[in-house]
Parts: sequence; C-alpha cells; structure tokens
Amino acid sequence: MAADPAEQSKPAMNATSESQLERILSSLSDDKAEGIVQIDLRGKTAIGDYMVVCSGRSSRQVTAISEKLVERLKTELGVLSKIEGKETGDWVLIDTGDVIVHVFRPEVREFYQLEKMWLPNQQAATLQS
Repeated sequence: MAADPAEQSKPAMNATSESQLERILSSLSDDKAEGIVQIDLRGKTAIGDYMVVCSGRSSRQVTAISEKLVERLKTELGVLSKIEGKETGDWVLIDTGDVIVHVFRPEVREFYQLEKMWLPNQQAATLQS
C-alpha cells in the first residue's frame, strides 16, 4: 500500500530544531563551509528557532553545500526543506521550518551583512574585525 502523500510532506516528529541545527552545522563543516555563524532566533521572531549563515568559496561550492545539506536532512532526519537561489549559487536560502540556512559566496555575504541584523551589537562588531 502506497504512503499517503500528505504524510510524506510532514517532517519527522523526532527532528527537533536542536537536532536539525546539530546536523546542519555538522554538514556545513563536513563540506568545508567557511565563517559558520549560528544565531538563536527563539523569542525574537516567528520565522524559525535558529538561523545559520555561512560561505562557500565559489558559486559551485555554495550550490554543492546546499544540495548536500538538503539531501542529508531529508534522508537522515526526514526533514523536507525549501530551497531558493541554487540556480545562481550566489546566495542560497534553505528553510526547514525551524532552521533557516543562508549559504553565500563571500562577496555577496559581505554586501548584505545579514548577520548584523540578528546578532547583538557587540557580536556583530566582532564579525567586522
């Protein structure tokens, strides 16, 4: 008997935002993402519990990091993610519902400085150095 398509689109019940975050950080590290920054969004916004920002050295690496992450989350945790921007590889956004991941090329990351919007002033100042 085939599984109900509605059931297939639901994330695994045991995939907490913390377990997703842990797997995301591990995957990014495994794939040599650079400048990985983790931001706790709990109590600040309803868009998710965590945000992760990182860089790849090239458009090709940004795309590869993103594709591998989405596949790992799906196969290991049963989490389906929305992904945008992988066609150009400048800035890829991955949304698991609980964790939002931004993978940038370094120049694009520097231009948008996304972390500064979410990090306390002192931490953001440290990132500039």
